[in-house]
Formats: sequence, structure tokens, C-alpha cells
Amino acid sequence: MTSGTKQREKPNVIVFFTDQQRWDTLGLHGNALDLTPNLDRFAMQNTHVYNGFTCQPLCGPARSSMQTGLYPTVTGCYRNTHPLPSDCTTLASVFNEAGYRTGYIGKWHLAGENPVPADQRGGYRDWLASNTPELTSEPYDAVLWDNDNREVRLPGYRVDALTDAAIHYVDRHKEDAFFLFLSLLEPHQQNRLDDYVAPDGYRERYQSRNVPPDLAALGGSAHQHLGGYYGMVKRIDENFGRLLDALKSLHLLENTIVLFTSDHGCHFKTRNHLYKQSCHESSIRIPMVLGGPGFECGGQLRQLVSLIDLPPTLIDAAGLAVPHHFQGRSLIPLIRREETAWPDDVFIQISGVRTGRAVRSRRWKYSVHAPYQDGEREAGSDYYEEECLYDLETDPYELTNLVGLESHRETADRMRERLLRRMEEAGEALPAVTSASVRPGGQRRVAAQEALQ
Repeated sequence: MTSGTKQREKPNVIVFFTDQQRWDTLGLHGNALDLTPNLDRFAMQNTHVYNGFTCQPLCGPARSSMQTGLYPTVTGCYRNTHPLPSDCTTLASVFNEAGYRTGYIGKWHLAGENPVPADQRGGYRDWLASNTPELTSEPYDAVLWDNDNREVRLPGYRVDALTDAAIHYVDRHKEDAFFLFLSLLEPHQQNRLDDYVAPDGYRERYQSRNVPPDLAALGGSAHQHLGGYYGMVKRIDENFGRLLDALKSLHLLENTIVLFTSDHGCHFKTRNHLYKQSCHESSIRIPMVLGGPGFECGGQLRQLVSLIDLPPTLIDAAGLAVPHHFQGRSLIPLIRREETAWPDDVFIQISGVRTGRAVRSRRWKYSVHAPYQDGEREAGSDYYEEECLYDLETDPYELTNLVGLESHRETADRMRERLLRRMEEAGEALPAVTSASVRPGGQRRVAAQEALQ
């Protein structure tokens, strides 16, 4: 069998994974700063998931779902410091079994230490990573560890350096069928500085420009950090373009599935004292684009899609059997326009500094929180209180919390039913949920049919 035949039979797969990137940084979502021309073009030629969401707005838990196809409450990775169990079936183990060369480059955040021990690498055979590069490296000093736990320092701005490593990996293994997971830290903040450090000269391009309405209204750290954040996104897109160019020059582009997505968004301390870990669109809505074999000219999907749906999608797209215990659904039937039942909502688990749960339908957002629960110690709770209800049709930036209004009681009840159903499907025990204190609704009225949207 020639290498060309092998390549045609087994599509390569690359995951280009960013950290803390809002969906509205993309031109396709209305950003006017031309931050993502390469990704926008790639999306228009392939498949753009318009409504993409994380299932857990926190680094480690979201990554555990991306690697295992399971909710964090199932893997036990509901907070950042909990390592991924070594007996989990992962993306790497599925592709390993299918004869793929599997490689991981960048941020891992699913182990308990640096360098990451071999048995905590999720089954990836080729390794160049740091568990937490935000703690072990700087924007112009990328520090990772290789297969033998030797320290490797990569030259250049960190996004460039990791993309260089990915391009070299693709070039070295162009005769193999490979599965490569490239995980950038950016546009996450550099922890030591609590700042978004763009390449030299990039922050200045975007300072005080195109401030989303939620950030403009609520303050937080957006006015201090948004210029650097946008500059990081711009450099990410430039490197995404470089990777596509490399695939094209190596004659691999037509036979390589490429996924671009992120672990969660960023609300710039407008919803709590952190940058995520809330139910709001700024925390949970993420960019999601798929290209390559099976995704060409897929157009724009408007269904609500969760991060947990991506592992089965990649496996299915490669022609492999999706593990029966995965909790997400493959997008392939949607892309093929096949008749298929698809959920009309997405479920979000929130843990870490706080414990909460949320469900998001096309129109409504409903969330509950456990006021007496230590989110660092427990994955969930048997008791929650209503916290938020938003009408995303009239209030897309979630500036008016409708929870407790008499006019919206039926809507909240319907959304509670959705949430409890979703919690049960995810394997959680059904909790008690206390309704919010009643408030007069004023002139507001919600028609019965609207409550179901």
C-alpha cells in the first residue's frame, strides 16, 4: 500500500484549540476589526457552527470533556487540579487503536504536575506540552516538555512557537495518518501579570475599539485588557493561516480534517471576580469551525452545539466507531442534512469557585446555583436556587435578569424542567431547586408558546 493510498483511506485530523476565546472575536459573528480573516474564509468554505458552546466554562473541566466525550462530573475533572483518570477512553486512545500517529502540543491542564507524567497524557504518543504554560512560560519564552520530560524552550512569540512545532510535526509525519492536537494558551491572560500580552505592537492597534455591549455596560477589566486580547486573537488567526498554508504546500489540506474551537469564553470580570465560570454567553459561547473531508461546503449550522459533541464528531468523520458511552452527538448527520433528532438546548455545568448549572435554549437562558456548596470540594449539589433567566431574543447581551418576575414564572418553570432533564441525562442526581423571590412583572407578558422557545 502506498502512502498516498493510506492517506486517502485515513484522513488526518488536527484540532486547533485556543483558550478563553469569545465567539464574537470572529468576523463571521460581526466583529468589525478584521481579526480573523483566515478563520472566516475557512469557515465559509467549510462548516461554521454558528451556535457553539462549551459544556463547562473552566479550563481543565472543558478540556476533560474535549478529550473524553464525557461531562466533568463523570470523569471527576470538575476543577482544574483534578488529573484526567488514566483509564478513560480518550480521543488519543481511539485514534491510536485505529493506527494513527497521535501528537499533543501546548497546554494540557489535565495533570497534577509539570512535567506531565506519561500515564497522565491521555494516551498521546508524541508529546510536547506543559500542564499549565501560563505558570511555566512567558509570552516570549515558551517552555514545554517532550516525551522524555526534557525541558524544551521554543523561540519566538508563544503562539508562533507552538504553531511552528505543529507545522514541523505535520511535515515529519506527512507519510502517516496523524491526529494532532495543538492547544494554545492564548488569548488567555498571563497569570503572573493578570494581563493579556499581545505581540509587540498589536495591543495598540485595537485599544478602545469594538467594545461589545456587555463589556461596555458592565465595566470589569475590558477597557484595560481588550486591546491586548484582540491583538492575541489576531496573531492566533495569522498562525491558523500559516498552518493551513503548510498543509496546502505538503498536499495534505484536502485530506485533513481541521477543527478550530476554544475551551470557553471570557467576560473580563464583569460577571464575577474571574474571567469565566458563569452562565453568560461571554463565558460559554465559543468559536466552532470544521473543515476538510466531510465538512466541505457544509454551510452554517444553526443548531445549538456543545463542546461535548466534538469528540464523537471527529471520530465519526474519520470513519471510526464512536465509543457507545460518549455523552455527546456527532454532527455528521446534520452536515449531511439527514433527518435526525437534535436537542433544542445545551447544558452547562459550572464548578470551581462556585457550583451552578444552566440550560440554554434558542431564546432563553436559565441558571441555578448552590449558595452553600464549596465548588472546589464538590462537583455538584443536591440543592440549588434560581439565579438567572434571560430573554436572548430581546436581550442578547444579558443585561436584564428576569428571574423571579411574575410575568416569566411559566418560562422559568419550563426551563427548570429542561435543566433537570439535562442533569439526569448527564448522570446527575435530581436536586431540589428553590424558586427565586417573586417580583412584579410590570407591563411584561410572555405568551404560552414563547415560554417553549
